[in-house]
Amino acid sequence: MELISSAERNRLFERFHHDAFHLELRDDYSVPDEDGPFKRWLAGTGAGHSHLAPWLYLVGQSTARGMTVRRVRVVTEPLTPYIQWEYTVTAANQGAGEDVRWLPRRLLPADVVFPFGGQDWWLFDERLLAVGHFDQAGRNLGSQIIEDAPTVTQCAHLRDRLWTLAVPHTEYTP
Repeated sequence: MELISSAERNRLFERFHHDAFHLELRDDYSVPDEDGPFKRWLAGTGAGHSHLAPWLYLVGQSTARGMTVRRVRVVTEPLTPYIQWEYTVTAANQGAGEDVRWLPRRLLPADVVFPFGGQDWWLFDERLLAVGHFDQAGRNLGSQIIEDAPTVTQCAHLRDRLWTLAVPHTEYTP
């Protein structure tokens, strides 16, 4: 299986035309760029948002072109420390134009099956998937590109279903 880097995946944002949707299923992410801000937040010294600047710029550029960038975070309650931290910085995502919703696992219908062994994925314009792969320590190894129409359609249906169940960030209280 061939994987592309996070930077290569982010370049997909330059090529989509309508909608980019991210499904997050992990309760912890080990992103090297976030290690310092997350540790500062845990220590109570504040984290700021500077580590998000490249992402916020990318989202802002996409939404300025009239595209939508959406995300559903399926989370375990009570939230892990990492997800609590994500919750506190989500206002910055929204300020850039990203629409973020939260879906507690306890609210998932029993018949929901996550493809790709429960890996996170991005769906671009209902035509291309970028499925995230992680190592044992939770570090992102890269994304697998999938363009198989039946698989993409399955993920689009799941996206639509979860989107209607998820709670907008401004209404979600962990």
